[in-house]
Amino acid sequence: MKNLDKIIDGKYYADKLLKKVHPLCENFFLKFNRKICLAVILVGEDPASRVYVKNKLLTAEKNNIKSIEIILPTETSEDELHKEIVSLNEDMTVDGILVQLPLPKHISEKNVINSIDPNKDVDGFHPINFGKLYMGNPNFIPCTPLGCLYVIKNELKQITGKHAVIIGRSNIVGKPMASLLLSSNCTVTIAHSKTKNLKEHCIRADILIAAVGCPEMIDDTYVKKDAIVVDVGINRLEPSEENKKSKLVGDVNFTKVINKVKKITPVPGGVGPMTIACLMHNTVKAAYKNEGQNFIDILEGYL
Repeated sequence: MKNLDKIIDGKYYADKLLKKVHPLCENFFLKFNRKICLAVILVGEDPASRVYVKNKLLTAEKNNIKSIEIILPTETSEDELHKEIVSLNEDMTVDGILVQLPLPKHISEKNVINSIDPNKDVDGFHPINFGKLYMGNPNFIPCTPLGCLYVIKNELKQITGKHAVIIGRSNIVGKPMASLLLSSNCTVTIAHSKTKNLKEHCIRADILIAAVGCPEMIDDTYVKKDAIVVDVGINRLEPSEENKKSKLVGDVNFTKVINKVKKITPVPGGVGPMTIACLMHNTVKAAYKNEGQNFIDILEGYL
């Protein structure tokens, strides 16, 4: 395959980070005679969510992190879910809590996120953690933006003065990504699906981050030569006459863009593994803080 040197291997970077995380898990067990513990709540039968949860729990197990999996039926009420979260908040042996999104429509994601103890909010979505990130004093940083920053800084080494364009304004990716890049001295533009003349903004980007949720929307006309492209999107294309099997694609048309750019993350195998690795990092950080220990953040140099 041509252009192999342009593909950013997310699994390689995830393994690199986890090699630093794993000894911290071992040391924690030796020091406190218990494993670091991550609780994951899944509500409903969404197939993609089940896969994501499975991958997170497998990675936790490999790194000597105990996991608690709580699977609730789709019809679970918001009050019932709230009680589960409160119970985990109060359990001192649980270090991190993650509620897999999206939730069924009858449950408010905002209320659920707000009910998680900010000191156990390893997803980094609680308003307190969100505010700390924007104030330049981060506690837990959302895992996908943190993983993206780790990859970008490993690839480019120096990003001061670079123009970064983020397509997407969600609280999960777009907004925290903008804050991280601003703190790294980038000039940042946040665009989205309603932005006028979107291509004109994107074509000026040294760093283009696609998190818009539209399959293969970004083609070579959106990117400038030698840009670095980080594709956060993950979309499943149903079988067609041309492709008999369903397949996962990003928000970027990988085949068209790779010939023009300097570096690009693939889908799958790009941002996904880094998101999970950063979740493990956040969980370890939460555990040490839970025990009143100073935690020397292994990602400090990337923030």
